[in-house]
Amino acid sequence: MLPLRGCHRRLVCLRGVTTASSLPLLPTATTTSMAAPPSHSHPASSAGSAPKRIRTMATDAAATGAAVSPGCSEMKAEFAKHAEYLNTLNDKRERLVKASRDVTMNSKKVIFQVHRISKSNKEEVLAKAENDLAVVVNQYIGKLVKELQGTDFWKLRRAYTFGVQEYVEAATFCRFCKTGTLLSLAEINDSLLELGDKSAEPLQINVLDYILGVADLSGELMRLAIGRISDGEVEYAKNICAFVRDIYRELTLVVPLMDDNSEMKKKMETMLQSVVKIENGITSLMPNSIKFRPDSLFMTFI
Repeated sequence: MLPLRGCHRRLVCLRGVTTASSLPLLPTATTTSMAAPPSHSHPASSAGSAPKRIRTMATDAAATGAAVSPGCSEMKAEFAKHAEYLNTLNDKRERLVKASRDVTMNSKKVIFQVHRISKSNKEEVLAKAENDLAVVVNQYIGKLVKELQGTDFWKLRRAYTFGVQEYVEAATFCRFCKTGTLLSLAEINDSLLELGDKSAEPLQINVLDYILGVADLSGELMRLAIGRISDGEVEYAKNICAFVRDIYRELTLVVPLMDDNSEMKKKMETMLQSVVKIENGITSLMPNSIKFRPDSLFMTFI
């Protein structure tokens, strides 16, 4: 009888021989195919193949060997002239955008200067504001005039319209604070006649830019009225309120006649809000001196 340890060793040896001899070896090809699936790459993308050529179109007839039409040289000259004109126009547009930005910035400075007005320094503040406005006209509006000789100011209006609107706002704001009246479009255009060449068509601010600038004026007048109310100048605030009402009333008749009035409609809503703010400021100080007119949306102060 064999010991238990010896039986265990023989059993292990028998099992190892049976397992190794009974299992068949797998073919080499099958093992390789299971380890790495076959590649589906295109034969043209294998190493050493020539890269794809980029397709180009030759515009020169001599390079392509094609027949040249009799008017080819005239056609090239014609399109070269058009390209030169468009490049010149784009360069001028870029200069106008910069000049318009300068007009906008310096016109805002004039408006800020007028807002410093009070009972004691009215003459001094308005004199400085008028001097600053003259600088805007001579230096910055003058650049627009030199660039916009002839009919270019109609083609390139979008490049400088915001600067012109800001200038109209500043000029009309100064005029109202000085005389209590509205600066007209004819007066503004007359002041620009001396800036340009008399032999060419002068720069004329069009009606649309003028109306848009006057519409923006209501916001500055509202701020001025609130400031005067805080200083106790209620009568001056009443005059401002009546002036803004008149502008709003007249523009309500003009806006429906405008072709492109989407921007103007937004400004009309802002103008109505300015009128309401001025009225609320006045009524907060004198609530017993108001009566409503049945034919108007606005109040009447007595």
